Formats: sequence, structure tokens, C-alpha cells
Amino acid sequence: MSLPPPPDGIRIRAEPRDSDTCRFVVDRPVFPEGSMFFDSVERADRSALAREILAIPGVSGVLVQDNLVTVSAETGGNWMPIGREVGKRIRGVLAGAEPAVDPSVLDDLPPEEDIRIGVEAVLRDQINPAVASHGGWIDLVGVDRNQVFLRMGGGCQGCGMATATLRQGVERTLRQEVPGIGAILDTTDHAAGTNPYYEAAR
Repeated sequence: MSLPPPPDGIRIRAEPRDSDTCRFVVDRPVFPEGSMFFDSVERADRSALAREILAIPGVSGVLVQDNLVTVSAETGGNWMPIGREVGKRIRGVLAGAEPAVDPSVLDDLPPEEDIRIGVEAVLRDQINPAVASHGGWIDLVGVDRNQVFLRMGGGCQGCGMATATLRQGVERTLRQEVPGIGAILDTTDHAAGTNPYYEAAR
């Protein structure tokens, strides 16, 4: 759904990803320096945008990455009420003097190696034993600053439930267990799987 632009001309496209996650694509950079995830107002002390969005009833998390703002909420599949409010708050912050996310938040990130070790441990000890029952596995491809790149294999590759698995289970577990993770990206070519009806990884 497209949110109609006000006189300031900022265009935002809302893309519901599942029942509790919606991505808002803004027509200009919001945080080009990197990606950050915020799950509480207290942790968003250096992000005017995250503070504003987390103040919306029902919102539980905000990921800001370049021109993308991904919002997590308990919505029951109806994003229209929250989506309009998110759009208003994105525009309000971008029109103000304070940056959407202060780049200094990146100074406090754990070292890439710490994130890599943490992600590998969670995949090995928690996630892969669970997905192994479906004949699949998930590997860590790499870490770039605080962005994590994953690849699915076996029964997960080409699986129509792969996106839901990544967003609802894997992302949640990784964020709970490994501090500082920003964007979590699926690099899998699902179209090459044994059951290639799933769209190519985005």
C-alpha cells in the first residue's frame, strides 16, 4: 500500500511482509550509514525515528537501514492503522532538525568477530537442531559491521515457508541472543532449490 504524500513530497510505500512485520520504503535515505535495530524507547535514546515509532501502541521493534524502516508489531494482519501513523512519524522526523538515527550509535557496536561467534553459536546450538527436523540447515555467510548474511540449505532452500521461518523464528532468536545485530539478510537462491517455486532471495 502507498501512503499518500503530504505537501513536503516525501513518498513512502508500505510493504506488509507478514502478520507482524511491515517494511516502509522511503524515497530518500533515512540512515545511509548502516543499520540499527531498536526494541525499546530506552534503547532508542539516539534515534528520534525509533523513539517516535516505538511510542505507537502495539509496536515492538524498529529496524532502520538506508531508506528502509521495518516495523514489528502485533497487528493481527491489519497494518492500515499502524501504517498510517508510522508514515506520519517518518515524515515528521525527516522534516525536523534531529537525525533519524545519530551515526554515533554505530560506535557502540560489538566487534564483527563477536557478532560472528555469537551467531554461529546460536545457529549451531538452537536454530539448526530445530530446522534439521525438516531436512534443512542455515549457515552464516558473513558479517558486515553488524549486518548478518545467512544462507538456507537442504529442505529450507526452495521452501515456501523459508521467509516466514527466517523472520518469525530465526531473526527473533538471533536478536535475543546476540547484541548489536542490525539487518539480517537472506542470501539464499531459493529458486535453485529442489522445490524452486519460492521467489528469489531479496
